[in-house]
Amino acid sequence: MDHAADAHRTDLMTITRHVLNEQRRNPESRGDFTILLSHIVFGCKFVASAVNKAGLAKLIGLAGETNGEEQKKLDVLSNEVFVKALVSSGRTCVLVSEEDEEATFVDPALRGKYCVCFDPLDGSSNIDCGVSIGTIFGIYMIKDKDNVTLEDVLQPGTNMLAAGYCMYGSSCTLVLSTGSGVNGFTLDPSLGEFILTHPDIKIPKKGKIYSVNEGNAQNWDAAVAKFVEKCKYPKDGSPPKSLRYIGSMVADVHRTLLYGGVFLYPADKKSPNGKLRVLYEVFPMSFLMEQAGGQSFTGKERALDLVPTNIHDRSPVFLGSYDDVEEIKALYAELAKTSSA
Repeated sequence: MDHAADAHRTDLMTITRHVLNEQRRNPESRGDFTILLSHIVFGCKFVASAVNKAGLAKLIGLAGETNGEEQKKLDVLSNEVFVKALVSSGRTCVLVSEEDEEATFVDPALRGKYCVCFDPLDGSSNIDCGVSIGTIFGIYMIKDKDNVTLEDVLQPGTNMLAAGYCMYGSSCTLVLSTGSGVNGFTLDPSLGEFILTHPDIKIPKKGKIYSVNEGNAQNWDAAVAKFVEKCKYPKDGSPPKSLRYIGSMVADVHRTLLYGGVFLYPADKKSPNGKLRVLYEVFPMSFLMEQAGGQSFTGKERALDLVPTNIHDRSPVFLGSYDDVEEIKALYAELAKTSSA
């Protein structure tokens, strides 16, 4: 991309312009959502800058506390940035972060009608080896902002208004859906703006890639074992699928969305509910997959139909190309039949 030429272009579709266009399609809209989103975008730009400087700014190294995954100082910083950005927008009433054990209820004077669930820096244990990491977020509407409770946060994913992720890698990419398709924006550092580079992303109906941590294979159930076996040794004469697993959810899902295939984080004997968190990992990524024409399944039901009982609930997930997920659903149906027989 020729940045010098770009700086003189006036027809660039920035993320702000895109969201304003979406807003115009909704006559009831008062611009609150646009303001909220601009604060999320600011948080992403701040974190992108911090991630790029992580080595230099001595942000890497243990922050002293641990949350199961080895926590880096950059996580703590990212969380603070997003909490402050979301609260100061004046459009949120409750926030759920992967980093905070409790939900954050916004000061009544600053409250708005939205709830944001987010993972400020997913995959942060990969920072030192240069693997892509990212921020994941999902946005809900709260009926009564003045009397918001934890119950209001524990909604099924089908109620989500918008979801997205920002990936900090070889470029900084923000993928967003407000419920009418999926669009990808890339940060142009010379402009400091996210520019629309991937309009109307559609996942291929069937993919050639499967993505799973095979180190857990001995603990899988029969349906997962059978699916992975079919990926490697297809019986129908088709070529085997390629395995790609980065171990950073944002990076693995981003590749799945663009190239097709399936991303699996199943339950196993060690983690009977899987590892991924429902509100700020499973729901936003499932929302994006469905909006792009794919599917997301838990092994029992459509992922977005789950109703969490705790803000940090976990769930297994299988998401990606429509046909690939359909195949997994068939294997689970078969397993249910044989186990009930």
